[in-house]
Amino acid sequence: MFGDVTTTALTPYRIFTEPQQGATYDDLLAVALRAETLGFGAFFRSDHYLKMGSVSGEPGPSDAWVTLGGLARDTTTIRLGTLVTAATFRHPGPLAISVANVDQMSGGRIELGLGAGWYEAEHTAYGIPFPALGERFDRFTEQLAIVDGMWRTPNGETFSYAGKHWSLTDSPALPKPVQAGGIPIIIGGRGAKRTPALTAQYAAEFNMPFTDLDTFASQTAVVRGACEAIGRAPSDLTWSAALVACVGNNEDEFRRRAEVIGREPDELRQNGAAGTTEQFVETVSKWREAGAERVYLQVLDLADLDHLDLIASLLG
Repeated sequence: MFGDVTTTALTPYRIFTEPQQGATYDDLLAVALRAETLGFGAFFRSDHYLKMGSVSGEPGPSDAWVTLGGLARDTTTIRLGTLVTAATFRHPGPLAISVANVDQMSGGRIELGLGAGWYEAEHTAYGIPFPALGERFDRFTEQLAIVDGMWRTPNGETFSYAGKHWSLTDSPALPKPVQAGGIPIIIGGRGAKRTPALTAQYAAEFNMPFTDLDTFASQTAVVRGACEAIGRAPSDLTWSAALVACVGNNEDEFRRRAEVIGREPDELRQNGAAGTTEQFVETVSKWREAGAERVYLQVLDLADLDHLDLIASLLG
């Protein structure tokens, strides 16, 4: 059913969407299919239940793992995942089941970005408890231990875990992921101690979203140190960044695209991979040279498939 993944010049680049800003499943599918056809390495989506900023958010939020289950069946080769699922949204046992299910549905193309959760308003809007930061990180830590532990438990054995927030007793730890090596876990952020330590212990990839080159360099150095502290080679990790993408063949086209997504052109140039084609390529090149082995390109206008075509032509 599923084709083999072919490595291309676009494999290090991933399309990243924000459906809570207003998107149907068909909108997401159109972008995922175009990204797959063009050869991008992956299609990712955020995991949020409430819009941000002045947009209406209509037709409303969608559940990340429900839509990824659909995309798993409606695509064939592109990798799929979240950047990132909040640990506050789901109990760890059911989360491990859901993600492993979608991995099977996709033929082994799923990745799990997991974080502590940060957007209080969406929790309030949908009745999701939002504890203080320390407790959220405690829960995040237990989530990682349980999800990773369930997936690693050999068939025929059971998994137990005694934590402050969750305890599992003799779980059959099923179903298992189908992809070789298991489902990659992505962890990111600027935390000084706990984030680097958790990354070193559990992650296949470390991601720094929407920051500057200096911060990327300093935080990846901290994570490398955390890896070395437990005897893990930093080269075992994939190092990635996320940048908003907004590019035009000329200044007028760039400004038109910036206006559509409600962003100021100068701000985009400073904080994203944005501008004319030459400026876009120069920015992406700087991030790759700084050590970003993988770049998530956040596209905010999901109706503008020509934008994906242009990006692919510049990076391919």
